[in-house]
Amino acid sequence: MTTAGQHDDIPLCVDLDGTLIRSDLLIESALGLARRNPLNVLRCGFWLLRGKAAMKREIAARSEIDVSLLPYDERVVELLRASSRHRVLCTASDRKYAEAVAAHLGVFDEVLASDGERNLAGADKAQALVERFGRRGFDYAGNAVADIEVWRQARSAIVVNASEDLARRASAVTAVGQALPRSSGGAGTWITALRLHQWLKNFLVFLPLLASHRLFQPDAVLLSVLAFVSFGLCASGVYVLNDLLDLEADRSHPRKRLRPFAAGAVPLASGLLAAPALTLAAFALALAVGAEFALVLFGYWLLTLAYSFRLKRIAMLDTVVLAALYTVRIIAGTVAIHSALSFWLLAFSMFLFLSLALVKRYTELRSLMQLGRSRTDGRGYEVDDLGLIASLGGSSGYLAVLVLALYINSSASEALYRHPQVLWLLCPLLLYWISRVWFKAHRGLMDDDPVVFALTDYVSRIVLALCAVVATVAI
Repeated sequence: MTTAGQHDDIPLCVDLDGTLIRSDLLIESALGLARRNPLNVLRCGFWLLRGKAAMKREIAARSEIDVSLLPYDERVVELLRASSRHRVLCTASDRKYAEAVAAHLGVFDEVLASDGERNLAGADKAQALVERFGRRGFDYAGNAVADIEVWRQARSAIVVNASEDLARRASAVTAVGQALPRSSGGAGTWITALRLHQWLKNFLVFLPLLASHRLFQPDAVLLSVLAFVSFGLCASGVYVLNDLLDLEADRSHPRKRLRPFAAGAVPLASGLLAAPALTLAAFALALAVGAEFALVLFGYWLLTLAYSFRLKRIAMLDTVVLAALYTVRIIAGTVAIHSALSFWLLAFSMFLFLSLALVKRYTELRSLMQLGRSRTDGRGYEVDDLGLIASLGGSSGYLAVLVLALYINSSASEALYRHPQVLWLLCPLLLYWISRVWFKAHRGLMDDDPVVFALTDYVSRIVLALCAVVATVAI
C-alpha cells in the first residue's frame, strides 16, 4: 500500500464512529435526546419502525452535537492530513453530523453518509463505495465487524481500534496496509469509569452501626457490609449513566474531559450495558439485606436519576439534593441493622453535607473563573455566585456543629454515653475541620469532591481519629 504522504490516485475512505472518533454519534445523539426527556427513548423505538436511517435522521433533527469536542483519534487525523489523496468520510452516521465533522477538520474532499433513507453501513456502504469508485478502487479505514463487507470490495484495509481477530478477518478478504491497534486501558479504565473511589462515601452506612454501639454484633456488621456493597453497585450504575448523559459537558470541563466515556477510552455501548447490570446487581443484594432497605435504596436510585436528568441543573436545589443523597446513606444504614432513626444524626448530617455540597460547587466555579469563564454549562451558576455560596456553605457547616452541641446537652446522649460531657471536645475539632475545608477551597486547594478529600487528606484523617478517641472515652 502506498504510504499516506505519497501520491496515490486511489481514494482514502475513512469511517467515522470508532475509527475517526472514539465514540458513536448515534448513541451520543440518542443520549442527548434522553437527557432532555427520558420518554424520547420510546420515540426512538417508533422511528426505528421506519428503518434505521429514518431513526438517525429524526434524532439528528432534534439533537445537537458539538463536533469540536469529540474524542478524535489523532493517529487517523494525522494520517488524513499527511495524505495527498482524495479523502472521503464514509459513515453510517447521519449526514448532518458527518458534514459538521468534515467542516471542523477540513481534511475531507467528499462526504458519504446516511441520508434518512439509506443506512450507509455494512453491505450498503460497500455498494455505495463500489458505485462511486469501483471494486478495488478505494482503500478503507474501519474498525467494526460490519466493515468486513467494505474491506471485501476495497483495494486495502486500514484496521483501526480493532481486535487482533478482526484484523485477521480483514486480511482474509483484502490486503491490510496498516493497523492502528486499540489502546487498552484495561481494568484501570473501568475502575475509573465505575468511580470505585466514590465508594468511600458509602462508608456512611456504617455510621448508624457505630452510633448505636453495635460494632461487635456480627449480624449487624454483616448487614452493614452488604448494604455498603449494594450502595456501591447502585452508585456506580448511576455514575456510569450520569457520565453517558453528560458527555458534552464533561468534555468542556478541564478535568472531567478525561473521564473514560468522555475521552472515548470506554465504548458508549459498554456503558449502556454496564449501567443496568450494576443496578440490577445492587437491588438483588439489597433484597438479601431486607425489603425495607431495598425500598430505601430504590428511593436513593430514583433521587439520583432525578438529579442526573434534571435537578442538577437547578441552582441551589442541586446542593440540597446532594446533601439528601448523603443523608439517605445514613438512613439506609439504620434500616439495614433494624435500628431506630436518630433525629440528631439526620439533622447533623444534612447540615454537614449541605456545606460539603456547596464546597463542591464553589470549587468548580473557582476553577472556571481561573479559566476565564463566567458560568457553568447547564448548572445554573455564575462565577459571581462564589461569595454567596461560600457564605451559605460556611454557615451550614457551623449549624452542623450547633446541632452536635445540642445533642451532647440532650437526654439522648446520656442514654448512650456514660461520660457525655467528654463529647464537647468534638465541637472544636469539627469547627477546625470545617473551617479548614473552606479555607483550602478559598485558596483553590480543594479536590472536586470534598467527601473524597475528607477521607484521603491526612489532616482530616487525624481529626477523624481524634473524634474516634473522644467518642470511645465518652462511652
